[in-house]
Amino acid sequence: MGTATCRTARAVLAGALLGACGCGGSSRPPGAAGGSAAAPQSSTEASRAPRFPSLSAAAAPVGWTSTRIATGAVLFYPPGWQRERGDRGTASTVLLGADHAIIGYLNLTPRQSSETLANWPRFRIEHNRREGERAVTREAFARNVHFRRARGSCVRDSYTTVSGARFIELACIVRGAATESVIVGATPSSQWARVSPVLERAISALHT
Repeated sequence: MGTATCRTARAVLAGALLGACGCGGSSRPPGAAGGSAAAPQSSTEASRAPRFPSLSAAAAPVGWTSTRIATGAVLFYPPGWQRERGDRGTASTVLLGADHAIIGYLNLTPRQSSETLANWPRFRIEHNRREGERAVTREAFARNVHFRRARGSCVRDSYTTVSGARFIELACIVRGAATESVIVGATPSSQWARVSPVLERAISALHT
């Protein structure tokens, strides 16, 4: 998302084999190398792509923790997740495995660049490629997604980090009454079935 550069967050996550970041700045994580981008999906490939998850705006479950960014947008996350340092003005939280590897990531940041609800499916993919992710594939997207007192555009994509790990992310740009925010959830492909329901719940609970 054309937002904060997320240098700190990307550096931390890259070190934990996670190249996802909720921002859309032009910087790359330290040591990241660019790679060839994936070719656009053909119509046949697109027809086999997963459908975008059905997000349903709802308050966060009882017991979840919240963190607010300067614009007033609020990110909710469940017990067991912990705050992670990121760029100023953003909020990030992670889920760690038994070996302290990051297996879930959530980020909330203000819109700061040229991303819009209309161009989001293309913008996010191009951003990830600029950040050095490889084999970036847009799997599904949705427009006019209902959030709490807001509307958004969302994309699900997958990519390979410089470390060779494969990740899936859900990324949405959300327009509220006074602010626009970008919220991103990511997890290794191998953890998708386990972690994606939490990512979807957290994204659905976004308060702008």
